[in-house]
Amino acid sequence: MLKITLKRSYIGKPEKIKRVLRALGLRKIGHTVLKPDEPSVRGMLQKVSHMVEVQKVEEQGGG
Repeated sequence: MLKITLKRSYIGKPEKIKRVLRALGLRKIGHTVLKPDEPSVRGMLQKVSHMVEVQKVEEQGGG
């Protein structure tokens, strides 16, 4: 899993960047989401790497 935190505002950024951030589920500065470590998510993170902070989180064993 990846823990993704929005560090910079997307006011005044191109529409493509805004769409990527919305697709990741990030709404305002400081908002954090957990996403699976998949190639599609990694690709989105490459587009907005200058605006987010990413940490790898170990999945907890369930049940």
